[in-house]
Formats: sequence, structure tokens, C-alpha cells
Amino acid sequence: MRKRSNLGALALKEERAFYLFISPWIIGFVIFTAGPLVGSLILSFTSYNMASLPRFIGINNYKELIYDPLVRRSLLITTYYTILSVPLGMILALALAVVLNQRLPALGVYRTIFYLPSIVPAVASALLWQWLLNPEFGIVNYFLYKFFGIRGPQWFYSESWVIPSLALMSLWGVGNWIVIYLASLQGVPTTLYEAARIDGASSWTMFFKITLPVISPTLLFTLVTGIISAFQVFTQVYVITGGMGGPNYSSHVLTLYIYRTGFKEYRMGYASSMAWILFLIVLVLSLIILKSSKKWVYYEVEQ
Repeated sequence: MRKRSNLGALALKEERAFYLFISPWIIGFVIFTAGPLVGSLILSFTSYNMASLPRFIGINNYKELIYDPLVRRSLLITTYYTILSVPLGMILALALAVVLNQRLPALGVYRTIFYLPSIVPAVASALLWQWLLNPEFGIVNYFLYKFFGIRGPQWFYSESWVIPSLALMSLWGVGNWIVIYLASLQGVPTTLYEAARIDGASSWTMFFKITLPVISPTLLFTLVTGIISAFQVFTQVYVITGGMGGPNYSSHVLTLYIYRTGFKEYRMGYASSMAWILFLIVLVLSLIILKSSKKWVYYEVEQ
């Protein structure tokens, strides 16, 4: 009985220590995440211009969203950007991870080079790409004309090219995904490849029948996080277009509309309602992907 009592006291002591050490995170989460989240939900049912007290108006903000053409257009533009940037980023990151997983000389140098762009500040990256893709003196159009005789597009200054340009720029930051894919590739059992070679399987067959199924949980993770990140794209668009979403609102993503509504027009209640619509859209998409993952994600433990 005394031994059990000592074990109980020790468990209680460890529990208290656990909550003590995790308390900074809990306090930070409540103050900086949960608090603003609840506050924005409350504000979404009010008319609030930050100069007077919020006035409750029910679901009028959400009704206005339905008939706001710029909301629909911004959402379509954001979806278009997501459809372009996420698959391209996943494919490029996986291809580079496969290459970096080989036995190459100076491999650590290559891994560092491909990872470094992902830690460059978003504003600096946007300014760099604004220069690279400048239609007049940008280095990309210069090389296109110099070596291929092609006059490059207007990139960020073209209504039809601005979103593809932003998607192209997003590939600059796939270094994080490369590291994740690389760790996942190194976890694939070599015995599976050895057995496949004995059976005469080609490299492509092993990639599609062994590599992809085994790393499918990682693909699921990057797909969900990529969609969440793409729907929240803001800094690059703001810097490149000067906060206007141009040309002619062709890059006016939903987060930019939320910012302009809340901090330029001072309609914080309406901006909060748009933010919650964006949250619900991302939540539904994530749940759909997670639900469908049972059909294409392979978990070795379950098998």
C-alpha cells in the first residue's frame, strides 16, 4: 500500500511539473490565438469601425458576403492560386528530395542550397522576384530572349500571368517540404527495393509501387498544410501589387480583401466575417482530404 501511495504521489508530482512547464504555451495560446479567435467571431456579428463601440447586427455581415461580387472573385482567385501552387510545389519538392537522397558528392552543400531560400523573409523574396520577373529589365525575360528568342510575358503586370507568376514564385520556398520528403524517403525500408529488384521491377515501378505508397502519409501532410498556407497567401501579393491586388484586381486574393476591409475601410466586423468564411472553407477542404485519405494513404502499422 505504501508503494502504491508513493507511486501516486510521484505521478501527481510529475503531472504538476508537466503543467508548469507547458503553462507558457497555454498562456500564449489563450492570449494570442484563442482569444483573438473568439473575439473575431463575436465581431463578425457586429458593425465595428474601431472608432466606436461594436453594434450587434446579427448575420447581416454574412448576408452581405453572399451578394458581394468582390468576395466571390477574390475566393476564385485564391482557389486558382492554390490549384497551381500546391501541386507544383509538391512535385518539385519530391523530385528534388529524390535527387538529394542519392549518393552524390558534396550532398550536404546541395541540401543546404535548396533549403536556404525557404528561410529568406517573405518581403525580401517578393522584392527579389519582382526584379527577376520585371518585363523590362528582369533577368528571366533577358535569358528567354537571349537563348530562345522568346519575348517573355508581362508576369506580374499581366492579368492572365500574375497568378501563375505568384505560383512560380511560391516554388522558391519548397525547401521545408524537401527536408520533410527527404526524411520520409530515408525511412523507406531498403528490403522492399531489394525484393523488387529481384523480381525485375524497374526504377519507375519501384517509385510508384513502393516509394509513393510508403511516403503517402507525408504527402497527405504536405497537401493539407500546403492548401492551408496557399489560402492564406498575403505578403507576396501585398508587396508586389502595393496592396491593391492588381492589375485590375486579378491578384486580389481573399486575405488581401480582408486586410483592406478591416484596416483600410475600418469595417472590422465585415472583415471578421470574411475571415471566418475563409476558415470554414479551409476546414471543410481539410476534412474532405483527410476523409478521402483512407483510400490512398498507406499506414504500415495498419497493414
